[in-house]
Amino acid sequence: MKLWIVNLKRNIIPILFLLFTICLIFFSKSNIESVKNSLKIWVNNVIPSLLPFFIATELLNNTDIPKTIGNLFHKIMRPLFNVPGIGAYALFMGIISGYPIGAKIVTNFRNNNLCTKEEAERLITFTNNSGPLFILGTVGITLFYDTSIGLLLFFTHLLSSISVGIIFRFWKINKGINESRNSYTTNKIISFQSLGDILSKSIMSSIHSVVLIGGFIVLFGLILSVLQKAYLFHLVNLFFVPSFKILGINTEFIIPILTGLLELTNGVVAVSSVINRNLAVNIIICAFLLGFGGISIMLQVLSIISKSDISIKPYIIGKLLQGFLAGLYTFLIIQHFTYFKYLQV
Repeated sequence: MKLWIVNLKRNIIPILFLLFTICLIFFSKSNIESVKNSLKIWVNNVIPSLLPFFIATELLNNTDIPKTIGNLFHKIMRPLFNVPGIGAYALFMGIISGYPIGAKIVTNFRNNNLCTKEEAERLITFTNNSGPLFILGTVGITLFYDTSIGLLLFFTHLLSSISVGIIFRFWKINKGINESRNSYTTNKIISFQSLGDILSKSIMSSIHSVVLIGGFIVLFGLILSVLQKAYLFHLVNLFFVPSFKILGINTEFIIPILTGLLELTNGVVAVSSVINRNLAVNIIICAFLLGFGGISIMLQVLSIISKSDISIKPYIIGKLLQGFLAGLYTFLIIQHFTYFKYLQV
């Protein structure tokens, strides 16, 4: 019996892969539709919004701009987050661009020895965030039909991100401080002779990243489709129903929350679609999911940082913490600011 359990643990991943392949065959019709929808999202939303920023960040990484920003913000970033000033560049670009730009920039920093391993792990916990286009446009205006809700979610998202950064300033605090003191002292000189090479490398690296993200979107679209068709979501839903009833939360949120934990976009769409007497609950759950980001984005980050020695552990802890803090901040603002009283009935 023990031998069987050991073999099962050892082969659990191959077994899951095999089951997934079998499900692709059994539910081929719905899976094809899922792939088509995922590719539409990738082509219509992801590529236009992320590819330009990927190229821009790759180009900027070949200039002295990150170093200049680092020198300007060193006196803020070091005492507040215990990271070098160059981390401000990752924070700003991560906020403007959205997932997973922040992780890519931090990984580039580490690979170019612009920060220590410990500093990179602190940085990655709070610089990889959902962008304003998604929160304000998609979630606020498209899903909730309310710009103020989008602004609320964006504010609490940033506030929770900064809070996580302050908390994680103590991550491995006694390691890797002196190593990065002189981390950005050399100047980068770009000439017209080297411009073509830099452009081609930046474009190829950016395309590789966007294609990788597209693959994750398709994969998790398929996983969601299989889970729904195999009624696994339904079984998990039955398991959580009693606890949701005890907490007084609408049980129709269970499957949307599970969806969001796996894949962010589908999750917030599902949560916003739940008809609930108290709209504040929908918004608070969306705040949590936006902060957490979903397992799909975590795996995207893992694929990016795998090219360095950065550990994924602090990122996972940080995103869980950011999700809870974003939900808490959203709840407190709705409760204590009269402007948002209309969200409660």
